[in-house]
Amino acid sequence: MSDPVGKLPSELDQLPDRDTEETAEWAASLDAVAKAAGTRRAEYLLRRTLQHAEAAGLALPKLLETDYVNTIPTSAEPEFPGDMEMEAKITAWNRWNAAAMVTRGSKYGVGGHIATFASAAWLYETGFQHFFRGKEADGSGDQLYIQGHASPGIYARAFLDGRVSEQQLDNFRQESGGNGLPSYPHPRRLPWLWEFPTVSMGLGPLSAIYQARFNRYLQNRNIKDTANSHVWAFLGDGEMDEPESTAALALASREQLDNLTFVINCNLQRLDGPVRANFRVVQELEAQFRGAGWNVIKSLWGSAWDELFQLDTTGALVRRLREVPDAQFQTYATRDVAYIRQHFFGANAELVQLAGVLSDAKIAECFHSSRGGHEPRKVYAAYKAALEHKGAPTVILAQTVKGYTLGAGFESKNANHQMKKLTIDEFKGMRDLLGLPIPDSAFADGVVPYGHPGADSPEVRYLNERRAALGGPAPARKVHHVALPAPAERSFAPLIKGSGKQEMATTMAFVRLVKDLMRDKETGKRWVPIVPDEARTFGMESLFPSAGIYSPLGQTYEPVDRDQLMYYKEAKDGQILNEGITEAGAMADFIAACTSYATHGEPMIPFYIFYSMFGWQRTADQMWQLADQLGKGFIVGATAGRTTLTGEGLQHADGHSHLIASTNPASLNYDPAFAYEIAVIVKDGLRRMYGEKPEDVFYYLTVYNEPKVQPAMPEGVEEGILKGLYRFNEASSLESAPAADAPKIQLMASGTAIHWALEAQQLLASDWNVAADVWSATSWGELRREALECDEALLRGEVRTPYVTRALEGVTSPVLAVSDWMRQVPDQISQWVEQDWTSLGTDGFGLSDTREGARRHFGVDAQSIVVAALAQLARRGEVPASAIKEARERYGL
Repeated sequence: MSDPVGKLPSELDQLPDRDTEETAEWAASLDAVAKAAGTRRAEYLLRRTLQHAEAAGLALPKLLETDYVNTIPTSAEPEFPGDMEMEAKITAWNRWNAAAMVTRGSKYGVGGHIATFASAAWLYETGFQHFFRGKEADGSGDQLYIQGHASPGIYARAFLDGRVSEQQLDNFRQESGGNGLPSYPHPRRLPWLWEFPTVSMGLGPLSAIYQARFNRYLQNRNIKDTANSHVWAFLGDGEMDEPESTAALALASREQLDNLTFVINCNLQRLDGPVRANFRVVQELEAQFRGAGWNVIKSLWGSAWDELFQLDTTGALVRRLREVPDAQFQTYATRDVAYIRQHFFGANAELVQLAGVLSDAKIAECFHSSRGGHEPRKVYAAYKAALEHKGAPTVILAQTVKGYTLGAGFESKNANHQMKKLTIDEFKGMRDLLGLPIPDSAFADGVVPYGHPGADSPEVRYLNERRAALGGPAPARKVHHVALPAPAERSFAPLIKGSGKQEMATTMAFVRLVKDLMRDKETGKRWVPIVPDEARTFGMESLFPSAGIYSPLGQTYEPVDRDQLMYYKEAKDGQILNEGITEAGAMADFIAACTSYATHGEPMIPFYIFYSMFGWQRTADQMWQLADQLGKGFIVGATAGRTTLTGEGLQHADGHSHLIASTNPASLNYDPAFAYEIAVIVKDGLRRMYGEKPEDVFYYLTVYNEPKVQPAMPEGVEEGILKGLYRFNEASSLESAPAADAPKIQLMASGTAIHWALEAQQLLASDWNVAADVWSATSWGELRREALECDEALLRGEVRTPYVTRALEGVTSPVLAVSDWMRQVPDQISQWVEQDWTSLGTDGFGLSDTREGARRHFGVDAQSIVVAALAQLARRGEVPASAIKEARERYGL
């Protein structure tokens, strides 16, 4: 037998064939089947052989795509354990109230989404009745990532079980007056119900993966038994377009996260139209997930299709299903039977023959409504199989009809995502379809009523009994506050006393502090260092052998640097989460750790340290997700600033992160200049986030890689450090202090800019007889936050003076602010500074240069500060105008 013409070499050509004759016989057998029974029969035999080999545990590559049929045939479905009729009634009430809530709200113009939950109702109800573990049983319960656009259905169910009132339903998307319901899952707005914010889309699946991974981290470090916690992520097939949705699939399979299940509602529709109009999104997703190592379960067709598949003795139906694009199948769901007979079954003679024995009613049922995601028995079978599968995460691809049960005006229509209401006639049709006992008289004045069978009805009793058996209501968020003791003072002492004559960058100072805090007997194990593959950049390699890098496999190899003191050590109980080159993944890990106090009742102290701008710029949306989820922890922008990273250039020169961070109300942003400031900020952060009265905030610190001598902490500056401003050095303290009547100016600086300001202070005194006081502005953002609170108090009739105004009280000289950030960063506080104000900053694009060259380029070095100070004083007539030109020439500006 000769090789096929044009055959490309494969990896098999590199392996010795111990029995070429046997190999030839197998190939000849396949050729014979193809010739005698056709290529389709040969293809079938190969697929069944591969399926058998996989079941037998043979190490063969898996097929990336299987036939367009259910993974679990009807004959293999387990017995449904519940009362299906009762659960259908409950689901009907939920469908009705979800649609009624959004429709009633439409008169206020607040919007809402009806069609998503209508398609997914059974996907949720089956889980609530039989799978989702609540918070009142042992352990932490399950973690539910609810698809954002399905929130009306979750509120409807909470109304049925008595957790949400009719008034609250009427206040959907109307929160400002109190007692309202947020549009999407939002823990900050409804903290007793929602655990996880899932809008913006794409962040839910990413976070779900890292939540499942963090559950294992807690288990392997013996902090919390999470063996019975399962993470469920409900997603839309359109949401899978987001790169974050599939960014960590390989991580989930690599770490064998069989405590994770994705349920993708494949209704084939995005917001504007079909997800894959000319293709098949289910097959694409199957290949993507199987290629990443996931267990894939497809629940596509309802039981009405069983008769069709039994009649398909040639495989023509299955082949036709695989070739019809999604947009066409969506069309079938809206067209009459004659159209389906012509355009679907008319594709070939085999299908025409099959359709000939099918009634119009059977074809209409199959193509209009019979989908696997609409049948509780099929959904139950898929969920049960997912929980029983071990060694890999599972994705369930459940096909549904978007807008199901809402009537022909909604079902499978391109515009149904934007349709916000049903007419009264449409509601009456829906009522009749669902069999709900709502009389026509209930539609008084054209307003659709809410429906409730009664608190003591069989439906509500059944619902509550099922939830009690599963551990209480779901979804639910419960916080059992556990105050952590303050770490020992000795951890902070080295930074408080300064570095003596030794130079130390503030990045290194922070790492040293955390290293000491991780040794604390009480709270050391609760620190969670998170870094996206830059640990050595930040001098964190000393943590590798002592804390270990977390890996569920431990270390299965001998590291190349094992003979060195700071070798690369991975361990099953490792403390460090080194995420590789993924800021999004590191941030998702950080969110899971930051919210462990609520999810698991175990407060953890994560710090996520990242390189320059690659936190707020790259993952700012996740920072908002962190705030939404009420996370607590430390975000550290290391090697910060626009001029401090020598030679790194535009893409690394961060001059804007503090501006982005200032937009997030939960972020407390600090730009410390000295090591002792870091110590004070971190100590107070631990108190505010983990003490007796914890606040739902997180900290953002920027630290620098510029080595400097770190001074000891002066007395009495703690309040100023935390509030954001204190006077660090007065002109009168200089050896050659200016005369008492010399012109004066206040230099206000943050971060590494304090060193330029101190040099400028010397130059102003020695070269120009100008007295400059230097202030350390540890937080422009906190100064602004407190000032805004004072402004708000004034509207209530309460007169309060902002801290920054009080700190500068009595100062008559002008203020010049400088930082390694854009001028807008310090300018945040200018309106509350009563003195003349100006600022210097690093506006514009970064560039590659030395620190000195970059600072001269942006006009923030010491000499530029001097010129700016003289210009400010010249405008006031306190120094001659000629001094400005003279200074520029002297300093080569």
